[in-house]
Amino acid sequence: MASNADSSTSQATTSDDARADLTVQLEDLLNTLSNKFAGVSSEIFAKMDEMSRRLDNLEAQVVANKEKPTGQN
Repeated sequence: MASNADSSTSQATTSDDARADLTVQLEDLLNTLSNKFAGVSSEIFAKMDEMSRRLDNLEAQVVANKEKPTGQN
């Protein structure tokens, strides 16, 4: 009977260890994905800011060209 109890305890410990390992791996995966998402989000916002700045410059050039007399370029 004692060996059956030891076997059950050993299996429970192994099962707990497997769950703990899986939990650690999943947390690492989620942290990695979160960091990658944050990096991509930052890159997207930086590109959007750059596009906004370039559009503002283009708009200013169009307005400046409209205000010039028609004989000048």
